[in-house]
Parts: sequence; structure tokens; C-alpha cells
Amino acid sequence: MKTIKGPAIFLAQFMGDEAPFNSLENICKWAADLGYKGVQIPTWESRLIDLKTAAESKNYCDELKGKVGEHGLEITELSTHLQGQLVAVHPAYDLQFNAFAPAEYHNNPKARTEWAKQQVMWALRASRNLGIDVHVSFSGALIWHTMYPWPQRPEGLVETGFKELAKRWEPILNVAEEVGVDVCYEIHPGEDVHDGVTFEMFREATGNHKRVNILYDPSHFVLQQLDYLAFIDIYKDFIKMFHVKDAEFNSTGRQGVYGGFQSWINRAGRFRSLGDGQVDFKNIFTKLSQYGYDGWAVMEWECCIKSPEQGAREGAPFIQKHIIEVTEKAFDDFAGGGADEELNRKIIGL
Repeated sequence: MKTIKGPAIFLAQFMGDEAPFNSLENICKWAADLGYKGVQIPTWESRLIDLKTAAESKNYCDELKGKVGEHGLEITELSTHLQGQLVAVHPAYDLQFNAFAPAEYHNNPKARTEWAKQQVMWALRASRNLGIDVHVSFSGALIWHTMYPWPQRPEGLVETGFKELAKRWEPILNVAEEVGVDVCYEIHPGEDVHDGVTFEMFREATGNHKRVNILYDPSHFVLQQLDYLAFIDIYKDFIKMFHVKDAEFNSTGRQGVYGGFQSWINRAGRFRSLGDGQVDFKNIFTKLSQYGYDGWAVMEWECCIKSPEQGAREGAPFIQKHIIEVTEKAFDDFAGGGADEELNRKIIGL
């Protein structure tokens, strides 16, 4: 068993043009004052990190860690959610995902894909320079538009899709192996890797690449009505990162999992701030601790009702309350005896 590290906070949803959310120094002071011990950095946010320089310069990364450390914080992980999404985009989504890349790559899917792959590879090298051995990204999606099998999927379509997805990630995973950093895919609707079965399919398509791992976020499983506790039992060996995010699912006679094209606040499934949803965090922290997860517990705020500022204020104590300081001894050790093979044989009648 291991004690989970935390609390930490993912900075992506908090960055803005106004202080304290407009610079690394300001937002780190803000997070530290709220009780966080770590920050997860979105690498597309240039106010937080120069990704190319971080990939090439250990000195720059040492300085970056120093700036964060001045506030009593650690960099927990780097994120390439947006860039990873662009590693694989079906043409139907080209226009919507253009915003995830610089303007010079808009309406040029091939160039955009190569840019995205380079970004993730830089992030892996930057992670190593920072002394971090896990990294989070999205898988992207080539066949998500066929998720519901109507019209019927042609035979072999899914296999072809995952073969191409793995092909695009292969050079990235090779860099991951070179630098010794695991790629933790956030299991997320909208990605081809969106549940346990699709994670297995992707991993198999990569030749069971050992750098293919999981960021566990139970909120996405609530929205899919997937058993998020059993998921830990099944995939515990692959869970290397953890987003602490809440959600709720309230089906009605008018809508269910698919949400009826409604806004987030009007969907049956919606994200909530920590403690306001339905996620059983007590058992999640118990299972992860029991199975030896010793990574960070990172709050991700995406509530459709509560403000990010309030969500952040409440998040640190919520996570701290759930972190289990695992025991190093059994409760009945006081009543035990030493090892005695002769006694053992007598007890069983030998």
C-alpha cells in the first residue's frame, strides 16, 4: 500500500488575463495559499511554460521548478490534452478542433497532426528534464463518429481505426520509452480511447506498448454509467495518474446518457465541483491506496454551476480529507507471535 500525494490542482481551467490567473508566479501563489502542494501544467499555455525550451534545456526546467518551488509547490505532471486530441482528428471535426492549434495549421490537417505529434514528444522530453516520469494526454479520435452502430459499421472498420491510431502514436511512444516517461491517456468520451475495452484495443494495437497507461478520472465514467470502482480493480496496474473530479447522472423521461444536445447545465450527466456530485471518493481513495498508487491526486474543476474560485477553495481540503495515510502494521500485531515452524506444524496437527 502507498499514500497518495496531494492535494494538487490542474491549472488549465483557471488561466486568464486577470491576476492571479495571468502568470506562473501569480497562479502558483494563489494555489499555495489555498493549500495545494502541486500544480499540473497545461503545456499549451505559454504563460506557464515554453514547451520547446523545456524539452531542450535541463537548466530551463530547473529554473521552472525553482519558480514553482518558491511557493512550496511541485510540478506534478505536464498535460498535452489539446495537442494529443490533434494527433488523430476525423475530418468531420476539423473546423471545431482548429482552435486547438496555432493559426498557421488551421485547415491543414496533415501539418496540424505533425505539429501535435511534435508537441507531445517535446512534452515527454520536458517531463524527463523536470524529473517527472508520467505525462497525460488524449488519444484523439478517428472513429468516434461511429460510436453508435447505426448505420451498421462495416466489418473491420474498428480494427482499421485502431491500427491507424496506434500508427500515429508509435513514434511518440518510442520517445516515451527512450526518455522513460509513461503516456497516461485520459479515458474520455470523444476519444477513441474512452472506456476500458477501447483502452485494451488501443494497447493491443500498439503491441501492448508498456508506455501506454491511464489517467483515471471517475467523472467521465459516471457520465457513461460505467462502474468506476470495478474499473480500478481491473486496470490498477495501468493507472499512473488521477484527476479528482466530480459528476452526477440524473436520467429523466426526456433524456439519458446522450444528453439530447442540451447545454451542460441541462444535461442528465454533468460535471460538478468536488463533493457536489455522486462520485464515491471515499472508496476510490481506499482502492487506489490499497493497490499502491503513489502518484498525485489532482483536482480538475469543470462544474456547470459553482464558480472556479469556490471550487478551488473547497478542493484542497476535500482532497486532503480523503488522502489515507496508509498503515505500516496490522491492527492485530500486538496479539501475534514470532515465526515458529514447529508450532505451526503442531497447530495443523502434524
